[in-house]
Amino acid sequence: MAKKKQEKEKELEVGEILSRSEQFIEKNKKSLTYGIIGVVALAGLIIAYHYGYAQPRNERAKVAIFRGEQFFERDSFALALNGNGIDFDGFEAIADQYGGTKAGNLAKAYTGICYYKLGNPEAAIKWLKSYRDGDSQIASTMTGLIGDCYVSAGNTKDAIGYFEKAAAKADNDLLSPVYLKKAGIAYESLNRYRDAIKVYTAIKEKYSRSTEAMDIDKYITRAEIRAKLQ
Repeated sequence: MAKKKQEKEKELEVGEILSRSEQFIEKNKKSLTYGIIGVVALAGLIIAYHYGYAQPRNERAKVAIFRGEQFFERDSFALALNGNGIDFDGFEAIADQYGGTKAGNLAKAYTGICYYKLGNPEAAIKWLKSYRDGDSQIASTMTGLIGDCYVSAGNTKDAIGYFEKAAAKADNDLLSPVYLKKAGIAYESLNRYRDAIKVYTAIKEKYSRSTEAMDIDKYITRAEIRAKLQ
């Protein structure tokens, strides 16, 4: 009997919940309808933006960037950056015009590299910092290049952080030891020999199969000797 009573009470509770849900829907029917229409309209706008605006812009940027890549591959960095005044506007113009697209984002990286190659590290830093990429190899290379730019600009202290970030982002035997070695040399130039020893030792222990590890002992020894003389 008690069991039947409990079951009946449970049914009443469920019924009450459902009833309240129905009442809520009935009461807010108009608001819910508008809400659903709004969500559908927003989804439509997103799709329209992607296929009607963003995707075509990215395709135009890809076409525009192709000519610049030809100049870039020939080391014609001034033409790649500024254009030829005929059929190519230059990476910087593409980056400005199509910066929100994938191809436009790539143009930012090219712009930064061109400025670096042309001896303008300050402008290079600005463009390289604006570049965004999830690919760890490309991202680490751009981060390491920012470090090179800071060194060229005479700011070795800030360069070190970017070299170490680049090494961490890459996390492989090919790139990481390159940037760690750059960081070590930069530390030595600032007379921070113990910090240099740490990064050199990281190359020896973590990236022992790398090219940089082959002669890293002499760098460690040099930093140790200089540290003792301080």
